[in-house]
Amino acid sequence: MCGIVAYNGSKNAIPIVTAGLKRLEYRGYDSSGIAYMLNNDLKVIKQSGKVHLLEKNTPKKLSSNISMGHTRWATHGVPSDENAHPHLSMHNNLAIVHNGIIENHSAIKEGLKKRGYVFKSDTDTEVLINLIDDVKKNENINLFQAVQLALSQIIGAYAIVILDAENPGKLVVAKKGSPLLIGVGKDEYFVASDAAPFIKYTKDVIYLNDNEIAEISPDKLEIRTIENELKNPYIQKLHMELDEIEKGAYETFMLKEIHEQPKAILETLRGRISPDFDFVKLRGINENLDFFTKVNKITIVACGTSWHAGLVGEYLIEGIAKTPVEVEYASEFLYRNPLISKNDIVIAISQSGETADTLSAVELANQRGALVYGICNVVGSSIARKAGVGTYMHAGPEIGVASTKSFTSQVSVLILIALSIGKLKKSISNVQFKNITKELFSISRKIENALSNVNKQTKELAALYKNAKNFLYLGRGISFPVALEGALKLKEISYIHAEGYPAAEMKHGPIALIDKDMPTVIIATNKPNYEKVLTNAEEIKARSGKLIAIVTENDTRMNNIADHIIEVPETHDFLTPLITAIPLQLLSYHIAKLRGCNVDQPRNLAKSVTVE
Repeated sequence: MCGIVAYNGSKNAIPIVTAGLKRLEYRGYDSSGIAYMLNNDLKVIKQSGKVHLLEKNTPKKLSSNISMGHTRWATHGVPSDENAHPHLSMHNNLAIVHNGIIENHSAIKEGLKKRGYVFKSDTDTEVLINLIDDVKKNENINLFQAVQLALSQIIGAYAIVILDAENPGKLVVAKKGSPLLIGVGKDEYFVASDAAPFIKYTKDVIYLNDNEIAEISPDKLEIRTIENELKNPYIQKLHMELDEIEKGAYETFMLKEIHEQPKAILETLRGRISPDFDFVKLRGINENLDFFTKVNKITIVACGTSWHAGLVGEYLIEGIAKTPVEVEYASEFLYRNPLISKNDIVIAISQSGETADTLSAVELANQRGALVYGICNVVGSSIARKAGVGTYMHAGPEIGVASTKSFTSQVSVLILIALSIGKLKKSISNVQFKNITKELFSISRKIENALSNVNKQTKELAALYKNAKNFLYLGRGISFPVALEGALKLKEISYIHAEGYPAAEMKHGPIALIDKDMPTVIIATNKPNYEKVLTNAEEIKARSGKLIAIVTENDTRMNNIADHIIEVPETHDFLTPLITAIPLQLLSYHIAKLRGCNVDQPRNLAKSVTVE
């Protein structure tokens, strides 16, 4: 949700932290701020608005060897100067940045008020730093010990970094439920919500675990648990390059990531399909062959775009592997006492691997004894570590808040899972298996063709419909989740109301809304249900609706019905979502750009939702 950056070393920390905040703005951009030590004094600069405003108001010659910063996505308290991080303790001796939610902050706040504490903001974070201050003062202990004691009283999630005016050369950091990484340099350390802020300086990283607290000096790092158990940190190498988190020649990250999908899918498939196309190798499945063969039920848990990918997965696994699948919103799964047993598989999908609701669903599934299979993009993320087995997408960093390449990469993994289980259960013939795997390997080229062929067309359509108040997206079968995803993209980045529906359900309500002012996008590839989709298209035109149809190349029948035709390459039935998602992404993108919207940082959204 929020973004955290910190530095302790010999370099000037201010530009490092500020630049790092810019790289993390996709996590939140309501307000930003930095704290630093200057001549043993603790200083804070913060304000509402985006990081470039903070940078503008930070003195150019400011220099300090230790600093921390924060870019905020508001939970408690409106975006304002007062609610921006970092927060100082009442005595101005401690400063904190925080990502997460302190659920019992109200009760703690009332107790602190009775002890004379006064608060300047509406945030739960200011409560936490004053609690730490109170414990430190009353117990006459150092900051590290005070953080240990204070966090034992906390209910909720947190990633925190703290500066102490009384010990100006050290940072204290802690984590539970929200991501926090430590970058290891030569006599210097970096702290961040993900690796993007420090990849320029080091590829050595420590993934802090839940309930761990670290004390960081330029030449020393010590990690202990809340219970004071000393931990030996494991340093990993990042497989990430700086150019992966830069826009390059593209105007926006979202456009770059849309065009990266052919490469992302190839990376997702790399090494996982045998050269003769008769075998799929997926870690976790190959080690649990008997379990996957006999599994009673698969439950997919996810949120947002990942949930839509999960719905595609339901069609794939049931269609290929003949195994029952349920797809659950992770946020609902947790609170309805789901029927999950040790004979079930739970597939958790999350681009970041940090989505709070999905992480909670994983923990519940683990408690019930289910085999948890994670699909994530970020190596070392919380879900990747808590899932029993799983697969990394290897799609590369996704900076744009609206997911694009992660959707098609997630679908690619789900195709591989469906094929693997289908092969094990012999629910798919060898000929069918080879046909799909061969086509899957050529899908990147077809996506490249789609990207080049439909870009101009979607831009022209965007100019026609950019002022529409509502959109309807329709699809049947495996195209229905793609319709949902298309509607979500439009809502996220253009702020136009849009709904996705199964095409047959249009008659049960949405048809009442159709008129000349509401465009309908219908996915009508030449696959099963094509005749039914044609009928749905006729129903729209009979009510003067404007119709945009996504069709297979050389389609002739929909030409006579739809107002606009977008042709995409033909592919196997099960692989159509990888193709049809492309024009929907581009249409949303061009509409948003013409409306003057910030496609990379849409209002009220954040890339990784790390709070429930």
